Amino acid sequence: MNSVIKCITSKYFDFSTRAPRKEYWLFTLFSIFGIIILTVFDLVSNTYDEESGLGVFSGIFLLLIFIPHLAVGVRRLHDTNRVGWWLLISLIPIVGTIWLVVLYCLKGNEDKNRYGENPIKTVIP
Repeated sequence: MNSVIKCITSKYFDFSTRAPRKEYWLFTLFSIFGIIILTVFDLVSNTYDEESGLGVFSGIFLLLIFIPHLAVGVRRLHDTNRVGWWLLISLIPIVGTIWLVVLYCLKGNEDKNRYGENPIKTVIP
């Protein structure tokens, strides 16, 4: 949960470093649960718009997590030594999204790469 809070606060606009798989997937899980819970809240409070598929609360939540989700996605790609522009592959219907999920699941570089040190590497004094 600490990594989710960091993604929302201190790493909000961080597009330059690396993110391990755990950080990316925890933030994604948080986002999915948040959208589901707030959509139910929108339905109960009658603020859900069927045409757009969004409600007031879920829409605000999506706006708030858009940049952090983009940033953690770029950092996840950086961990596998790929540029953030690989996110654009998701614009290819179905195949692009599947390929991006595969990239997100790949293990990051063990050592330092052009985007910094391994984020899960522990230093023993």
